[in-house]
Amino acid sequence: MPVPDFVLALRSRVGHELLWMPGVSAVVVHDDGRLLLGQRADNGMWAVVSGIPEPGEQPALAAVREVAEETGIKAVVQGLAAVCSGPEPVQYDNGDCAQYLDLTFLCHAVGAGDPWVADDESTAVGWFELDALPEPLMASSQIRIARALAYRAQPHNGAWFART
Repeated sequence: MPVPDFVLALRSRVGHELLWMPGVSAVVVHDDGRLLLGQRADNGMWAVVSGIPEPGEQPALAAVREVAEETGIKAVVQGLAAVCSGPEPVQYDNGDCAQYLDLTFLCHAVGAGDPWVADDESTAVGWFELDALPEPLMASSQIRIARALAYRAQPHNGAWFART
């Protein structure tokens, strides 16, 4: 997976030291209730679409961008379902260490068609019924899906995030 240029610049200064990073995840729901998932190229596991916002990019817009870049699906944010950090730092094969503060967004697919592998971050993408999610599914994605669906069951006014 490509490392954003701003992260490469940070890494040139701090090496493999632990970086505290923002992250966004999108739990994208189709009109018929299916969920959009991708099979990650780095570990072969299935996951919700996620990524790192660019400096200055609004997190909700970053989530929508990541969905389009990774799957070709247009999505709109319905709300912020969860804000949490992973319990453990992630150690990458190259020695880099990071811990993420993830903002999980509940999203709705617009004019949803068939997704496709739109970049090199996934080896497969698809829509899945809630009772037939693919394995292996990342534990973090299971948690994010549960939180987004709980948010969906008790919606809020949705006016809290910047739309610009």
